Amino acid sequence: MRPPAPRVPSSAARRTARARSAALALLPAALLLAGCGAGAVQVPVPTPDAATARLCAGLRLPEKVHGQQRRDTSPESPLTAAWGSPAIALRCGVPRPAELRPESRLMTINGVDWFGVPADRPVTFTAVARQAYVEVTVPAKYAPPGDVLIELGSAITATIPEKPEGQI
Repeated sequence: MRPPAPRVPSSAARRTARARSAALALLPAALLLAGCGAGAVQVPVPTPDAATARLCAGLRLPEKVHGQQRRDTSPESPLTAAWGSPAIALRCGVPRPAELRPESRLMTINGVDWFGVPADRPVTFTAVARQAYVEVTVPAKYAPPGDVLIELGSAITATIPEKPEGQI
């Protein structure tokens, strides 16, 4: 008698999971490529709920980050920002990162907990444990990325309240 076969997700569930993973993996590359030329940087606009959008609209971001001047984003939105070329891109009000787990390794910089993806060499960081998730894509040109996160952290702590203790 053979042991029972392990439970395997349906093919539709596997396709959905693969599509979501592929889309998330391509987002940083799309942002980096979009930031290579002059003009507005293509930054996908998140679609948060109204309360989160209000928090994000109050975010007072600097004109320069890591010595790079702020750039226009397309489509224009109070939920997105960009600096330099290739672009350092910020999106406020993004969904909770799919890979984020209670046991995920976070980097705390000046009171902001950051979750990096991919884990082996983060390119996209998300400020977590806040009432709005703030995503920052940092091209390798601006290494170390912690310098960028330090500069943006004060705006986040001043505007986006923390979640209750223990919530990420």
